[in-house]
Amino acid sequence: MTKKILILPGDGVGPEIIAQAEKILSFLIAETGLAIELDRGLIGGNAIDETGAPLPEETLKKANESTAILMGSVGGPKWESIDRQLRPERGLLAIRGELELFANLRPAFLFSQLLKASTLNEEVVSGLDLMIVRELTGGIYFGNPRGIRELSDGQREGFNTLVYNESEIKRIAKVAFETASKRQGRLCSVDKANVLEATELWREIVSEMAKDYPDVELQHMYIDNASMQLVRAPKQFDVILTTNMFGDILSDLASMLTGSIGMLPSASLASDGKGMYEPVHGSAPDIADQNIANPLATILSLSMLLRYSLGEDKLANMLEQAVSQVLTDGFRTKDIYSDGMTCVGTDEMGDAVIKTLSTLLV
Repeated sequence: MTKKILILPGDGVGPEIIAQAEKILSFLIAETGLAIELDRGLIGGNAIDETGAPLPEETLKKANESTAILMGSVGGPKWESIDRQLRPERGLLAIRGELELFANLRPAFLFSQLLKASTLNEEVVSGLDLMIVRELTGGIYFGNPRGIRELSDGQREGFNTLVYNESEIKRIAKVAFETASKRQGRLCSVDKANVLEATELWREIVSEMAKDYPDVELQHMYIDNASMQLVRAPKQFDVILTTNMFGDILSDLASMLTGSIGMLPSASLASDGKGMYEPVHGSAPDIADQNIANPLATILSLSMLLRYSLGEDKLANMLEQAVSQVLTDGFRTKDIYSDGMTCVGTDEMGDAVIKTLSTLLV
């Protein structure tokens, strides 16, 4: 049965990095007979320019009909002055909400070849391999009421609502516990339960659920301490479970442990198995159309797509092996370049991965 993959290039460097993943997908279709059909759609700023909406109905329809979605990045200064409800990021939040992509998996692992690319001492980050499980469709990014209003004294006030209900917490905690049970069996739930009631409930529910997972060692940590510990001793973590906003911040922090935000993929999953896959980094409009963006986070996101949505573990492993070999061979984009390596552009990095992948498929 042919499965549909929707490609959403997005804005900034999005089209460039997505083009590399699409080349690899087309290569896999041709070489392995992978039964998938590719479609394309608009989201974010480019969608606003063409349709007036950050998430057009046609894109949402295609997304609902697809097995998985491969997305670039959205946003940029060009659209910062338009109405807040029509900005590119609203399209991203909307598709996550509409498809109920509540579980965001963000691995942070350091390829041994990039050990010197991290700003931390080698002994601190060598062997780093952790997973951040971020709740993605609730919390302060989606809570109501929200807005900007004028007070009686003429001042403006911005306000947002942090809210989580029991079922939202349980379903993301279940993903985190099950993820930890398949890894090293250690789960750290990050909250701010000492001052935020929403995360006080979070901590209570996660603690109750721990009884159902006796093989998983659970600890709790406040977000401020977790941020510090992630820099001080990141290898103490196996799986980190946290809220939407805290996960957003921690995953970007974790990306720099690995040397570059351009190296980290992510998967956003629904309970029915549908997934959206995208790099952790943003649209980086300042380097767009210069053929210098690192496509490896997007290529590794494709690997996650192969594994989680298509069940193609063997191909996923091969793609990850190809990325590792390309790094061993000394190929580097500008963000991870060091003396003695071969600096290549976005297109050349994608070509290098395909060339290596072709040797693995023999």
